[in-house]
Amino acid sequence: MKKVLITGAAGFLGSHLTDRFLKEGYYVIGMDNFITGDKKNIKHLEHNPNFEFIDHDVTKHISIDGDLDYILHFASPASPIDYLKIPIQTLKVGSLGTHNLLGLAKAKRSRILIASTSEIYGDPLVHPQTEDYYGNVNTIGPRGVYDEAKRFQESITMAYNRFHGLETRIVRIFNTYGPKMRLNDGRVIPAFMGQALRGEDLTIFGDGSQTRSFCYVDDQVEGIYRLLLSDYDHPVNIGNPHEISIKDFAEEIIKLTGTQQKVIYQDLPVNDPMQRQPDISLAKKLLGWEPKVSRAEGMKITYDYFKSLTEEELYKSEHKDFSNYTTK
Repeated sequence: MKKVLITGAAGFLGSHLTDRFLKEGYYVIGMDNFITGDKKNIKHLEHNPNFEFIDHDVTKHISIDGDLDYILHFASPASPIDYLKIPIQTLKVGSLGTHNLLGLAKAKRSRILIASTSEIYGDPLVHPQTEDYYGNVNTIGPRGVYDEAKRFQESITMAYNRFHGLETRIVRIFNTYGPKMRLNDGRVIPAFMGQALRGEDLTIFGDGSQTRSFCYVDDQVEGIYRLLLSDYDHPVNIGNPHEISIKDFAEEIIKLTGTQQKVIYQDLPVNDPMQRQPDISLAKKLLGWEPKVSRAEGMKITYDYFKSLTEEELYKSEHKDFSNYTTK
């Protein structure tokens, strides 16, 4: 039985990856310190003999007993609301945390996959975004703490690859959605659906002409799984290339939810990207991968998940306590 360590295992993507690797017959060690993760995402695994959980901050020294075949580094705040509240912790998990995990991979002779992001492209001047585009990032802007953490993460990963001969993989994740997302975490899908369920107006930042491309979580996990097992060590975009404007997307949500809420407009946040669309030619060629789940199908599943939340969860899910981390 192969053994895999997944950091951020209680988060949205990390918990889905944990389920996938268990399904594939791996022994999974999950690691999280619950800054943005949620214990309920892995509660169903409490009595699974092939799952072990370690409550740990990856910016501190990491020790794992025995052999380790793979490491997937998914520990990081991924929501603008989160990383703007804990900017230093966001930078540390991308730098110190990645350094610790690369060191662990070197010691264990493990293959490591790190979760990068489409945010490394910043507010792109190239459309759609290909892996050879260097990006347009404001290093000192409020979003820079996340963007630069991920850019540094890619750089140190390739340094370990070239200098130590470490087996590394880098996935650049574009907007992903599905069950287990936190309502009102700052990303547009849970924000719109949460507002609809609470009977609030849908909030668009800017004029709504900015675009996003949404990938259902099962498709994203499949792409990540194939990339880990591939022989390619440079970054690969994994996302859905079907682009839609935020204004049109708001209308889709209103139709899906059957609500009568209005759309209201607020100022666009600083450095919010105006376009986001992956070029997935490389993923198609190398991995034989492309998304299968339509936006209509994926949104229905996601909305049904949010509808199943209790009223307490519906109103409290947006509130995270960062008091232990804001000064560190």
